[in-house]
Amino acid sequence: MRFIDREEVERRLTYEMCIPIVREAMIAFSRGKTRQLLRSIIPLADGRMFGVMPGAMGARAPFGAKLISVFPENFAKGIQSHQGLVIVFDPENGAPVCVVHAGEITAIRTAAASAVATDALARKNASRMAILGYGEQAATHARAISKVRKLQSIKIWGRSPERARTLAEQLQTELAIPVSSAGHVQEAVAEADIICTVTSASEPILKGAWVRAGTHVNLVGSSHAGPVEVDNDLVVHSRFIADSREGVLAQGAEFLRAKAAGLIGDDHIVAEIGQVLAGEIEGRRSPEEITVYKSLGHVVQDLSTAWALYSQPESVS
Repeated sequence: MRFIDREEVERRLTYEMCIPIVREAMIAFSRGKTRQLLRSIIPLADGRMFGVMPGAMGARAPFGAKLISVFPENFAKGIQSHQGLVIVFDPENGAPVCVVHAGEITAIRTAAASAVATDALARKNASRMAILGYGEQAATHARAISKVRKLQSIKIWGRSPERARTLAEQLQTELAIPVSSAGHVQEAVAEADIICTVTSASEPILKGAWVRAGTHVNLVGSSHAGPVEVDNDLVVHSRFIADSREGVLAQGAEFLRAKAAGLIGDDHIVAEIGQVLAGEIEGRRSPEEITVYKSLGHVVQDLSTAWALYSQPESVS
């Protein structure tokens, strides 16, 4: 059995490689070609979680599972918040053939999925991005989305102004575009065409009243029912698109809160991103429309990227 460690994932799983893989995986998912169960989440102490995500890329395709822990406080210690393994089985004989570092796959494929959604839903001339949060996903989202839109500026907000400034300085050097920090969420999003929420907030930090017409929003930080990053107003007044309809109906916190308030029904989820990518359902319908992509993350993203790393010679990537 082969083990692919964090360093190899980071070196080989570029956004140029990962974005097309995730795109095709989500199309296959929405067409019913993949097989999976909803993730199981076991709450631990102090906001920590352990999750199990099983799935198969098809009836005669690679299958496996992701075992993942989430320890939010790790970031402050310089450790990845997501720790775990992606285990891949050979579809020909059912043998486990590869174990991959799940923390690094999660970091890259989550941002790649947001880039896929942004490419499909944001205005073609979108060039100003706001990132709410300064953890690992903030940096990966800046890198990934810069691959699908020509960004002219990025603003970063976080509860610690110092950490937000530090990330802004780092990304400005790395991406060679203006990146600055903002003292308030409203300031960060005031001129944004693209907003990414990648926080651990338990209550809304972003209000719909602050979001300009024509903006695309990636909701990423909350991955289970409970914590929410945006208010009901944004959910209600957006064209709401999910990575997985079933997943959002069960675990999409922002959607479920608006639904519990009686403001929307299940039909407010107009499409899965795979349906938009396949051209089956229209994504953005006008320059003024606010689009929202709710990302819970999906095992097909993990399995497809892990299998690519296992099956493709390193020189190919």
